Amino acid sequence: MRLVQVTIPSGKRRTILSTLDDEGVDYVVADETSGREYAAVAYFPLPTNAVEPILGSLREAGLGDDAFTVVVEANTVVSRRFEELQKQYAEEEDEGRIAREELTAEASNLAPSLDVYVVMTVVSALIATAGLLLDSPAVVVGSMVIAPLVGPAMAASVGTVVNDHDLFSRGVRLQIGGLVLAIVTAALFALVVRYSNLIPPLADVTTIPEIRERVAPDFLSLVVAIGAGVAGVVSLTSGVSTALVGVMIAVALIPPAATVGIGLAWGAPLVAVGSGVLLLVNVLSINLAALVVLWYSGYRPEHWFRQGDARQAMIKRIATLVVAIILLSAFLGGVTYDSYTRATTTEQLTTDAEAAVAAANENTDLEMTVLNVQVEHTNTALFQEPQRIIVTVGIPPGQSAVGLAPDIDERVEETTGRDIETQVRYVTTETG
Repeated sequence: MRLVQVTIPSGKRRTILSTLDDEGVDYVVADETSGREYAAVAYFPLPTNAVEPILGSLREAGLGDDAFTVVVEANTVVSRRFEELQKQYAEEEDEGRIAREELTAEASNLAPSLDVYVVMTVVSALIATAGLLLDSPAVVVGSMVIAPLVGPAMAASVGTVVNDHDLFSRGVRLQIGGLVLAIVTAALFALVVRYSNLIPPLADVTTIPEIRERVAPDFLSLVVAIGAGVAGVVSLTSGVSTALVGVMIAVALIPPAATVGIGLAWGAPLVAVGSGVLLLVNVLSINLAALVVLWYSGYRPEHWFRQGDARQAMIKRIATLVVAIILLSAFLGGVTYDSYTRATTTEQLTTDAEAAVAAANENTDLEMTVLNVQVEHTNTALFQEPQRIIVTVGIPPGQSAVGLAPDIDERVEETTGRDIETQVRYVTTETG
């Protein structure tokens, strides 16, 4: 629920109060004695989703666009008429939907001042870079908590749907500047770490799991980004805290930006490109999801003649985002296909090893079993090929076996069409 305070223009007092009476709203009126163009100040409680329609009715009654209006959160309201009003608006579909004016104010407040934004972005990028190089998920999560990236994304989307060009421009500038700043910060810090030997010498940064998982993004990354954008808008429009959702959005942005910087510092173009694509897809998807959900929720500019401009701007921006995401998704599709191919190849090679062991068992009195099959791929971040297969075979106590490697090697090379190194390890197994 909200407590609304409005200044009533001179000559409009009776009309405004009659409108409140017709809407069934309890109010208190205080005379305005400052000598300005206002006659009185009205205070009245409203259910959250009643703020926008009732303010619209008051404007039609002559409240005016320049009337001083304040909307604050109210914890408790004791009033029979308010309870009836609450029941009336509880039947609306968007019971927890905040007013357009409140939405705009919330989005503007989420975008922090430039000084705070720069400091928090730099600090979060430094922590994320350290966490990635240390392979510490806990440190990486800590960097997400302090990242100030939810505000600019929400500001740009809200500015689009309510046709507030200043809010949109500010959100876009902060997003672009913040991500560039995060990449530059991560690159400089990673250079310091690399050449000051703060970590053991590292020839290939993709050997670190926390970095490797952000170098080869697949379509699941797209789902994470879209979900973060939807969650951000839902939390914003319902008037609840966006702190946790801000962490979710930072998950999609800060670690990939730090990985781009690490790739640049280590001179690894595949790392920088792979994580850069992930970063772009995530930021575009967050903005796209936020735009669609806001428009679907019914937020429009205040004046009807501005709604056409807002609709055109939204359609153009959505089309631009969709085209960019589709183009970048070609990369995600390639990575997804590569992951599928590697999983399928590993399964086929495991089947070949099991078939070779089964054939050997038929020709001997041994009862060998395949305990594990490990497939090592080429040491590249993307589009890896099988390079070596390690088969661990269990044999009964007191027995020995040799000669499996050539048979397995023949089978796996026939399956893959490549010259693959085959290694067989024999382990004594005893079943009790």
